[in-house]
Amino acid sequence: MGDWDTIPDLVRWSAERYATAEAVVEGRSRVSYGELGARVERAAAACIASGVEVGDRVGVWAPNSLDWIVAALGAVTAGAVLVPLNTRFKGAEAADVLARSGARLLFVTGTFLGASYVASLRRAAGEGPGAGPLPGLPELERVVILSGDAPAGFCTWKDFLAGGEGVGETEVRRRAGAVTGSSLSDIIFTSGTTGRPKGAMITHEQTLTAYDIWADLAGLRSSDRYLIVNPFFHTFGYKAGVIACLTRGATMIPQPVFNVDTALANMAAERVSVLPGPPTLHQSLLDHPARDAHDLSALRLVVTGAAVVPLRLVERLREELGVGTVLTAYGLSEASGIVTMCRRGDDLALIASTSGRAIPGTEVKLAEDGEVLVRGFNVMRGYYEDEAATAEAITEDGWLRTGDVGVLDGAGNLRITDRLKDMYIVGGFNAYPAEIEQLLGLHRDVADVAVIGIPDARLGEVGKAFVVRRPGSVVTADDLIAWARREMANYKVPRVVEFVSELPRNASGKVVKGELRVGDRDRG
Repeated sequence: MGDWDTIPDLVRWSAERYATAEAVVEGRSRVSYGELGARVERAAAACIASGVEVGDRVGVWAPNSLDWIVAALGAVTAGAVLVPLNTRFKGAEAADVLARSGARLLFVTGTFLGASYVASLRRAAGEGPGAGPLPGLPELERVVILSGDAPAGFCTWKDFLAGGEGVGETEVRRRAGAVTGSSLSDIIFTSGTTGRPKGAMITHEQTLTAYDIWADLAGLRSSDRYLIVNPFFHTFGYKAGVIACLTRGATMIPQPVFNVDTALANMAAERVSVLPGPPTLHQSLLDHPARDAHDLSALRLVVTGAAVVPLRLVERLREELGVGTVLTAYGLSEASGIVTMCRRGDDLALIASTSGRAIPGTEVKLAEDGEVLVRGFNVMRGYYEDEAATAEAITEDGWLRTGDVGVLDGAGNLRITDRLKDMYIVGGFNAYPAEIEQLLGLHRDVADVAVIGIPDARLGEVGKAFVVRRPGSVVTADDLIAWARREMANYKVPRVVEFVSELPRNASGKVVKGELRVGDRDRG
């Protein structure tokens, strides 16, 4: 680990060690590590000038960008606790997280994907007892618009930064020095695939230890150019992206939204060497008809993870793109985003069929019902202001209940078989959707698949598969069901198949089964 105990230490250290190296590339903007350090300190000064104190919560609701990096790291350098907001949130969802976290300051984008975040927030929190820019959020004192003009009561990014000009470097360094390794660095609100999001509290020390390990196991280098498509509001984007790059001096290339054509263009133009992301991201790159028109030869490292990672995907990344290192990993917000990871040199079949072994400083075991339990430095300090949920999630002797079902082999490699709550029972047999999805994914015409349990008068529940066909495929539901009967036990065979254009996924690439269930009920 480098000579840093906190994220402000890391920012200053990387600015000095990699001063002239490219830190962030965004369009025509090329910012060195030295310049990034200066911008972060300027943003920290502005936060201090605006009244942010150590421990205050500061929200960021914006897509991946240089300004997101600067605003977030600036707030943390000023001693604040970062609260990243999901860019897919609607106004009411964002207002709920801001209210529950008690955020005093918010950085927000203007318009993204055709939606005005400010307008949606005003609709959700424009009325209430407060006197600030959003009366429905009385603790929120200031809202800064990162891009575009600011309406009355709000502040532009330029004006916000100008407000910090009276705060000197000495004060910024003093404030950064008030932060310790045990201070909270962020509150990551869970994706909410199984209910209302809860805020996992993570410290500076946990974050830095975890992503120094991640960078070490992945083999991240200072010469790497890292296309960060994973959203910054999620641990995979912010920590395995921004924080990991800071520890090694790698170049960050943020992409606001995943678009295959844009990704291919970026990869070729910027000689991208590192591209982590969910399996669907890499699958879409491999299958894109214009892929061969782009020079992707610099790509050397892919880190992915999900319950299902097809072996063929790992093989194609190695064979067709010449990717030297393909690794799988498993984590969750409540464990600082990382629990297990494959190691370089592992067999391809092991990489595809497992999520690797526990990272150093972490223990993994299975409960009697197969639930994966985790204990170690990476386990959250608890859910923010939710003692009941914390007690339910963490045992008295420190084991985190992940809610995932898994299998451990003799060497400690973990294979996630399902979410505990996704399991359904067919005529007395436990059916695990991830296992069935993995089998269905072997069919040559299946590009993506998700399985849920639906009511059945005779068997109690049966499986229903939502399938995305490969381009040009005309496979039918009857074809797939007949094939499944030949390939798996009868109770596992889906009784219903519905073809869809895409599956609903959260930021970490996990299918949001709740949306499939709700949609299924609506159609029923």
